Amino acid sequence: MKYLHLDNSFTPYGKSIAFESFVFSGGEPHIKVLETNIGETVMITHRINSFNDLGLLLVATDALRRSGVKDIEVFIPYFPAARQDRVMIKGEALSVKIYADIINAQNYSKVFIFDPHSEVTPALLNNVNVIQNYEFVKKCLASINEEILLISPDGGALKKIYKVSEHLGGVDVIECSKKRDVKTGILSGFRVYEDDLQGKHCAIIDDICDGGGTFLGLAKALKEKNAGNLSLIVSHGIFSKGFDDLEKVFNSIFTTNSFQNINNNKITQIEL
Repeated sequence: MKYLHLDNSFTPYGKSIAFESFVFSGGEPHIKVLETNIGETVMITHRINSFNDLGLLLVATDALRRSGVKDIEVFIPYFPAARQDRVMIKGEALSVKIYADIINAQNYSKVFIFDPHSEVTPALLNNVNVIQNYEFVKKCLASINEEILLISPDGGALKKIYKVSEHLGGVDVIECSKKRDVKTGILSGFRVYEDDLQGKHCAIIDDICDGGGTFLGLAKALKEKNAGNLSLIVSHGIFSKGFDDLEKVFNSIFTTNSFQNINNNKITQIEL
């Protein structure tokens, strides 16, 4: 199999098929595949952080098919709009379905995604292969030389974290919760369902860190229950509000390169 890495800073499988890409003055992405005799099977990899990124994936798919490629797989590590997986307020779009429908229309033989936000995304995608976060979490915890408690930030993450715990051989899990105003997005009411964490190292496990408000509020609640050192382990690091506040609270922060490359010596980034 050959690979077409559309983001030259995200090359998980080695050498890419040669290509040129650019954006027309009208805003449209375009591509030219430079190799001939590519073969019949190619995997495209791409980090989709915008509709233009999605557009580049689509024109690349068409270019490969026009070059004689019959079988195309795609690796989209961070699936866009995965958090918009239900309609909370009348008038909203079900955004994840829009992206899934566009991807499904390409008839990829396999669609690989990493640690989706919920079960909705895999249910919407055809020929999907989910890469779980188990090995990523295992690598993160291996660098922490302390007894660990796995922290579930909310009920939605609990099922996934118990599967992580099982993969790790049965690490203790602590359930937490929060309240969010669906109209404003404001968080409140963080709760930790354990009276005394006994000074143990608490590792919060989640799929996405965007602004970080959930984790800052939860960190405060954990410290109030006698938590020891704190670690944050997130599969997809958006970090839209930077790292300063998070670094004040967490002893270590781990993420992957699924969304972006991070140049910060206080953040441990594990490549997919």
